[in-house]
Amino acid sequence: MNAVEGLDLDALTRFFAESVPGFRGELHAELVQGGRSNLTYRLTDGRSSWVLRRPPLGGLTPSAHDMAREYRVVSALADSGVPVARAVAFGDARVMGVPFALVEYVDGVVIRTEEQLDAWPDQKVADCAYALVDVLARLHAVEPAAVGLDGFGRPERYLARQVARWHDQWQRVRTRDLPDVEALHALLAQGCPPESGASIVHGDFRIDNAILAGDDPSRVRALVDWEMATLGDPLADLGLHLVYADPVFAPVLAGRAASTSPRLPAPADLAERYATASGRGLQNLGYYTALGYFKIAVIAEGIHARHRQGLTLGSGFETVGDAPAPLAAAGLRALRRNP
Repeated sequence: MNAVEGLDLDALTRFFAESVPGFRGELHAELVQGGRSNLTYRLTDGRSSWVLRRPPLGGLTPSAHDMAREYRVVSALADSGVPVARAVAFGDARVMGVPFALVEYVDGVVIRTEEQLDAWPDQKVADCAYALVDVLARLHAVEPAAVGLDGFGRPERYLARQVARWHDQWQRVRTRDLPDVEALHALLAQGCPPESGASIVHGDFRIDNAILAGDDPSRVRALVDWEMATLGDPLADLGLHLVYADPVFAPVLAGRAASTSPRLPAPADLAERYATASGRGLQNLGYYTALGYFKIAVIAEGIHARHRQGLTLGSGFETVGDAPAPLAAAGLRALRRNP
């Protein structure tokens, strides 16, 4: 049995034997590169494979890294038409000290870098981007009560709570003074618009949080990383998705992030595709985009803080600290340009 930091394989083997139908034999695990928040592992017994998600090694903040939330929403969406990995089992902290979610392994590709996009012609790249937006619209069309998620969150005053929540997170994880972060928070708190609606929101929707078919990137096989899912304003998902297209996000994924590739359709084209697919208006989109910049600036600072403390696994964390200040500045520009 191989040793993997962040996992107790002896405890997991006992858990698998009790909770995972069909498990037989010795359990092997490997860390999956790409995650910047929760840790993701692929596990196998030589015949079947699974994916395990657990919180990071340290620096936890309240309401973040919620494995139970992630597991609940994936379970609920199984037959909704939204592509997700099949939920297998949930383990609480008694198993190996932290909660974790276990889902089936979905075969496919995850496109994290511009170099990976280079394997596809321009039309396939565009088809992939539009397919992701179509899936986002499909998610927002799911009636929460129909899949057992009517009590999954409080959509009323969602935007105001998001602004307050991420500012609270900032106070917990900040490693330095960044005036633009505070200025952006103040403007977001003062200018919160009425909600555009209520739906299931993913909370971290971007190209590398999707598993795509290996022979056709326009076929989305599963959306992953549901730790921030809730019920709320669907345009917050869209605004955040557009933020990921901005090159100022690239340092969070060690530069040349796939989501920032100029080969992808322009953010305005993605927004128009979403409006067509969802039937929603895009009023106050500048506010939603600015909120996305604020949220990712705080998340990046938290990742940077954990890296400084030696609490990250894998590589590519050295550049994350370069991202929060430019992200906050971009958020201020988004509000000024389109309040």
